[in-house]
This record gives sequence, structure tokens and C-alpha cells, in this order.
Amino acid sequence: MNLLRNLSVKAIELARGQTMTEYALILAAVAVVVYVGYETMGSDISSLLGYVDSNL
Repeated sequence: MNLLRNLSVKAIELARGQTMTEYALILAAVAVVVYVGYETMGSDISSLLGYVDSNL
């Protein structure tokens, strides 16, 4: 019975580690998308903010 409980605890710990790794990969993918979006539209956003600022 002890062996079964130990295997169960190890399986839960491995699943928790796997979930943390998946979250880290998702976070890295979102960071890359945000960076690429910023690099692509950075000057457009800057000029738009300048336009709004000058009209205020």
C-alpha cells in the first residue's frame, strides 16, 4: 500500500511540474508575440499618440 501511495504522490508531482513548464512556454510565446507586435507597429503607435497629443 505504501508503494502505491508513493507512486501516486510522484505522479502528482510530475504533473505539477509539467503544468508549470507548459505555463512557462505559453508565457514565452505571448512575450514573443507582444515583442514582434511592438516592433512592427511601434512607429505607427508613436505617430498616433503624437497626433492625439497635438489635437488635445
